[in-house]
Amino acid sequence: MYSKLCTAGIVCVSSLVLFSSAALPVAAQHDGMNGPPPVLVIQREVLKPGKGGSLHQKSESAFVRAMSDAKWPTHYIAMDSLSGPSRSLFLIGYPSFAAWEQDNWATRKNKTLSGAVDRAAIADGDLLSSYESSAHRLREDLSLNSRGLKGVRYFEIIQFNLRPGHEKEWDELVQIYKDGMAKTGTDSHWDMFETVYGVPPYGAAGGSYLVVSLMKSLAEEDASMVNGKKFADAVGASGMEKIGKLSAACVASETTNIFEINPRMSYPMPEWVSDEPDFWKTAPVPATKKPAPKPAP
Repeated sequence: MYSKLCTAGIVCVSSLVLFSSAALPVAAQHDGMNGPPPVLVIQREVLKPGKGGSLHQKSESAFVRAMSDAKWPTHYIAMDSLSGPSRSLFLIGYPSFAAWEQDNWATRKNKTLSGAVDRAAIADGDLLSSYESSAHRLREDLSLNSRGLKGVRYFEIIQFNLRPGHEKEWDELVQIYKDGMAKTGTDSHWDMFETVYGVPPYGAAGGSYLVVSLMKSLAEEDASMVNGKKFADAVGASGMEKIGKLSAACVASETTNIFEINPRMSYPMPEWVSDEPDFWKTAPVPATKKPAPKPAP
């Protein structure tokens, strides 16, 4: 992350630039190199103790094979947590909520694909203690200087839960950061997503926002203190005092976690693979023998 600033309750981070091509040809495509997706779907799997690592990679490889065999046009990035509970995130980008709907319907209509996914889910479910999904919309007005995915290996995701009725203070707070970082001369950039649908930890009564940082190396985190000092100097004592008041007024809670991209569990776009073949063309993990589907109760 480029700049974690004092105790103000917000961070300056590099941008989230992903994801998928559209589910259907009528929708615009996102090649992951030129901008973040307007709609971001996050699937979150919390793993049972001792069920991560190669066990989870083998299980997830069944999903990747199913998508590859179907030549499915919707792609995703998988990430493993380096902080907090042992869990994996699967990030899928769409040009619209309608495209998300179309992708879901198209998957159900493809009996071969949906059957393979169902069978993979049985084995994968044995490793999980919980599963949930959430949907978020890009807030371009609260984002700064989108960057590309090439070379990125880590994501830092900060979730802000707001107090009810304080969205105006939040918008003002973020704008102060945008203006202040523009004065520092640092290479600061971030993308912000507003949670539209989801369950805890992605939903809050006053609204939730995700600020996402893409890092090529964790060494970028070491630079955050320097950039934080530059920001404080740029906005001055009065600016920092205002930031503190706005944060206290609108931010109910803040959680920061770091994730590492796992290419073995991802279904990358061809453009990503051709751009960084050594990273994305990871040999697939041999699949374990899948149990027979359980009979319906």
